[in-house]
Amino acid sequence: AAGGPVPTCVLGIDLGTTSVKAALVTGTERGLALAQSCSRETQAHSESPGAAPQGMEQDVQKIIKALNECLAALPQQQLQRVTHIGISGQMHGVVFWKSDKGCRWSESGPGPAFEAEQVSPLVTWQDGRCSPTFLSSLPLPQSHVSLATGFGCATVYWYLKNSPDFLKAYDAAGTIQDYVVAMLCDLKKPLMSVQNAASWGYFNCRNKSWNTDILKQSGFPVHLLPEVGDPGSTAGRTTCAWHGIPKGAKVGIALGDFQCSVYSCLTERTDAVLNISTSAQLTISMPLGFQPPEAPDPSSAVTYFPYFNGDYLAVAASLNGGNVLAAFVGMVAQWAQELGLQIQESAIYPRIIQAALAQKHSKLSVQPTLFGERHLPEQLASVSSIGASELSLGHVTRALCRGLVENLCSMLPVQHLQDVGVRRILGSGSALARNEVLRQEVERIFPFPVVYGKDVDAAVGAAMVM
Repeated sequence: AAGGPVPTCVLGIDLGTTSVKAALVTGTERGLALAQSCSRETQAHSESPGAAPQGMEQDVQKIIKALNECLAALPQQQLQRVTHIGISGQMHGVVFWKSDKGCRWSESGPGPAFEAEQVSPLVTWQDGRCSPTFLSSLPLPQSHVSLATGFGCATVYWYLKNSPDFLKAYDAAGTIQDYVVAMLCDLKKPLMSVQNAASWGYFNCRNKSWNTDILKQSGFPVHLLPEVGDPGSTAGRTTCAWHGIPKGAKVGIALGDFQCSVYSCLTERTDAVLNISTSAQLTISMPLGFQPPEAPDPSSAVTYFPYFNGDYLAVAASLNGGNVLAAFVGMVAQWAQELGLQIQESAIYPRIIQAALAQKHSKLSVQPTLFGERHLPEQLASVSSIGASELSLGHVTRALCRGLVENLCSMLPVQHLQDVGVRRILGSGSALARNEVLRQEVERIFPFPVVYGKDVDAAVGAAMVM
């Protein structure tokens, strides 16, 4: 209203695997509305000399540089009205830092900003250094979540065994989003949400505590474990004006990107969320009061993720999504190159989708688990029912897209969705948005109305939580 109070802004940030996104959300008469957003690719993948052959690491300096660029691109007058900051990011990964030297603040542009200083590389959720043999040598966690490679605690154990001196250089650890919250609020000890703690392993969600006794007995450096708080609570306040955001803005405890993505679009308990981007997830809300089992079933494809207000999500989280399509496109480009032809990968995508759209059916069967699955790490991809008439690019692409959807469906079957009362599916994610063949297969395999366009956005979700 004219002459009324200027609406405050909430800043949501998501620190993703490939990009950083910042979203400014404002309150309107009809609820929250996205005012501005900006994203930057981090290009942070790094080949660290200390990483294992299967290691997957990112340069934290580059991630923070992308974050600073994002915020510098947002309108100053809106940043100056920010009262709350919500931050989400990769849940399973781990980064280490020196608590009093984790960053360096400097004047840049319209307001102070920080740069990463004494910080290790980020070991991401995609890290594969912890082999099944190594994981089986670790103590059994008291948790409803099975331990897997890429989990924070598993990575700490790997350093403990393979490079103990590495850990001695640091006195703090957390996810990449915990690190950013700690820097903004100058936390001497990092604070982590139940969402991120559950994703690290060795955390009991029922009593909200680390398995410190089990960890201590095996020599685990428990001093590196962050304190844990409830998602949605405040971690602290900004100690500096940050890119023009006033000093003293409230900063929420860092959240899981997955939960924030779901929060940004899930409005009805009868909705299921199907997200296919780099990886793929099919998610449903569990009934009120649900508690996960005391111990995990290692062969189960479904994981229970802590959500908000004590609720849980049942998640079939596949490691295989858009990354499999990207690998297929990369293979086609490499074959072309070996045949002496130069073709850009970006030109291949629309052509294979066009070829598959012309090929409505294929007997070809693709098991697309190129990256294994957490519950079946040894099961790799395969192609079967190969007939002489099924070898076209259209056949293979159609079968690959169908295989990706069928793989998710095998993890959380249609019958189970019907049993818990699912009435429709919200389809989201970059791979689904760009690939009509994938959308056709979703609609063919799931007997529910599918609604697209209500896209998941972890940065917006993180802002909405605040």
